[in-house]
Amino acid sequence: MLSIQKVSKRFAGITAIKDVSFEIERTEIVGLVGPNGAGKSTLLNVISGVYPPSSGSIVFDGNDITNLSPDTVCKLGIAKTFQLVRSFPELTALQNVTVGALFGDSVKLSMSEARAKAVAKLEFAGYPKEKVHYPVKNLTVVELKRIQLARALATEPKLLLLDEVTTGLNPSESNDAISLIQKIRESGITILMVEHVMRVIMNVSDRIVVLHHGEKIAEGTPVEIANDETVISSYLGEKTYM
Repeated sequence: MLSIQKVSKRFAGITAIKDVSFEIERTEIVGLVGPNGAGKSTLLNVISGVYPPSSGSIVFDGNDITNLSPDTVCKLGIAKTFQLVRSFPELTALQNVTVGALFGDSVKLSMSEARAKAVAKLEFAGYPKEKVHYPVKNLTVVELKRIQLARALATEPKLLLLDEVTTGLNPSESNDAISLIQKIRESGITILMVEHVMRVIMNVSDRIVVLHHGEKIAEGTPVEIANDETVISSYLGEKTYM
């Protein structure tokens, strides 16, 4: 579904990612891990069109998306959540997700159709029904994360890019997030996710790609990554994550 070939991104002479290559098959969950500053979020932003790559190519579902704008990439079927939750604070939860349904999907919907889709996606994401009309500025971090996820799902993505979706959650909330990620995959959506909570990434990923100083240093199954000496020395520190 997604082919990334020798992708690099430089900012004013600083290389954030360098010659990164890997592929993702349909309905896979692929984890993207590495230390802070490894280039993980930058790579997601390059895939989604937020940043153009400095070199390399990205092909999604048979389409070359290397230099396309974020809105075009979204309409082709790639949605992204952000590390820091972004929302329209004065709008309600329902209105925030309706925006995704109206402007993110390639299919044109009426306002009533978009609202109905927004309600369904909020329910799917586990957002409390009694708060659908609450302004998002009054909500908790967990609720904001669920709204952001529902808004991404409202664009009807084929590939979902998740950037630290469980950061700031307690263990119980993290378990709920794991179940939700698995449910998203079961609905037919492919997932590429950045995560620092290794218990989460090891439990949901089919494969894991490891970045360090902007370069890919390993790729494999969770078991292979957990026992990779290069990954252990540069990132994990010990074999305690399986």
